[in-house]
This record gives sequence, structure tokens and C-alpha cells, in this order.
Amino acid sequence: MSTSDPPLSTSDFGQLRAFVAVAEALNFSRAAEKLGVSSSALSQLVRGLEERVGVRLLHRNTRRVSLTQAGDQLFQRVRPAVQELAAAIGQTRELRARPAGIVRIHCFRAAAELFLRPLLRSFHDAYPDVVLDITLDDEVVDIVAGGYDAAIRIGEVIEQDMIAIKLGPDLRQIVVASPDYLARRGTPHHPRDLTSHDCIGWRWPGTEAPHKWEFLEAGAWFNVAVEGPVITNLKDFGLQAAIDGLGIAFATQHMIAPHVAAGRLVVLLEPWSGLFPGYYLCYPAQRQMAPPLRAFIDSIRAKATQFAV
Repeated sequence: MSTSDPPLSTSDFGQLRAFVAVAEALNFSRAAEKLGVSSSALSQLVRGLEERVGVRLLHRNTRRVSLTQAGDQLFQRVRPAVQELAAAIGQTRELRARPAGIVRIHCFRAAAELFLRPLLRSFHDAYPDVVLDITLDDEVVDIVAGGYDAAIRIGEVIEQDMIAIKLGPDLRQIVVASPDYLARRGTPHHPRDLTSHDCIGWRWPGTEAPHKWEFLEAGAWFNVAVEGPVITNLKDFGLQAAIDGLGIAFATQHMIAPHVAAGRLVVLLEPWSGLFPGYYLCYPAQRQMAPPLRAFIDSIRAKATQFAV
């Protein structure tokens, strides 16, 4: 735009759209009906445009409406642009009604089995134009810096400035071992007894030191630094090592449940296993949320009460 171009105002599109409608119909009543406004409001819009450009665009009398030479020139120039703008706005509104695009999600591995996998089919059926780009990783990443729209993680590692939606009940981590291991090494009777046992260590991805096992006694939490033949960043891998009799493992209740039911693992030290905040969907606060993200959030919230942890 050159320095001699007139400034644009917020009413320009409305005035131009009104003028084009009248120029197409050559009738104020029919044009007003098409735009869903009154004839007097339409007349004011066209008059406002004429005042702005400083020239008469339409000849009006009681029987007919026609274009002046200036009006015809303007009509031929702006009609394609007005139609394109109207189509673009309509397409944008359609996207809001039918979300389309990519939602990038960072999700803890165990949470994916609980909350994402059961949702995938129904979400795709409802929103076929939305793609869920899911990263499964137990590392606590910066959601915004990592380019993610949302994350699913346990409550104790959610940033304070995030909006968080609780997806399931609080969790409990439980000590387990195989019958074979217990037959060979004996049974610990207090969490501190674990220091004399082989334990399957676990560390947060992105960290070097193994995570200390946390227990609750008389309303207070305490830690036990365990040692053993294996340290891993994947809890399900460590749990399988415990099933194989390599040592004692520490995992959430929903992870151990099928193995305990099948007799592959035995629950230990349960009185010291306290509850801690469960899984949450979290995302940055934002004024205008993209329709695909809103569709995902609404869908997972609707499903949240059905999830069993």
C-alpha cells in the first residue's frame, strides 16, 4: 500500500459487501433480504461508502436502481475481492463447526493406555479431519517450548500456570516381587528393609539419578534409596524384570493388577503405599483456542468419568 492510499476502517468490508449486493440485484429490498438486514440499514451502508469515496455510486429513484460510471468501475474491481473474503470467512466458520488440523500431545506412557487409546476410535469417527500427533514419553518437558498443545501427566509435575483437568482418581505405587524371588531372598517387612534387597531402579527420562521410592508412614512421606542389578527409564520394562525374578519393583496399582491377579507378582508393604495426585490433562491458558484442540479437550473430558484406573 502506498502512502497515498486512504486508511481502512473496520466498516469497509460491510460497506463494500452492501454495495456489491445492491449492484448485483439492482434492488435494495432483494439485496437486504439476501444479507439479512433491513433496507434502511443497507441504504445507510451504501451511503456511507459514497461519502467515504466522495462520489455517487448508484442512481436511485422510486422505480429503479442503476450504477453510475464510477459505481460500475468500483463494482467490477471489488466484486471478486468481496466474494473471496466472504468465502474465506465462511470457510473459517465451517472449520469451527467441523474442526480440522493437528493436535500435538505429550503423554506419559502408562497414561496413554488408560486415557488415549480408548478414545482414539470414537474421536476419529467424530472428528475425521483432526490428526492427533502423540508423543509417548515419561520425560517432564516444557509443553510450550516443546511445541505441544496439551499434555497428560501426573499432578505433581504440572506447571502452576497450566490449566489442569483431572482425568482419573489418585494413584498408588506398590512394591511387588515374583514368588520365585521371595522364595530365594525372603520378604521385606518394612520399606527400609528394601536396602538389603535387589530392587529394579527407575529414573525419570532426562535425569541420571534413580528415583527414590516414596512411602507414607503416620501421615508423613519418606524416601528409600534402593539399589539393584537394573536401572531403567521404562517402568513396564522394570516390571517385566521383576516378573522374571530379577528383583523387587515399584509400580502403580493399575500396572501391577493383571500380574498380581495371574499370580506372577506378589504385593508387598501395602500399608506404606500412600495416594498421590493422578493423571491430568494440562494445557496453556489461551483466549482463542483452536477448534481441533477444543474438540480434543471436550472429548477427553466427556470420557474422563468412564476411565477406570
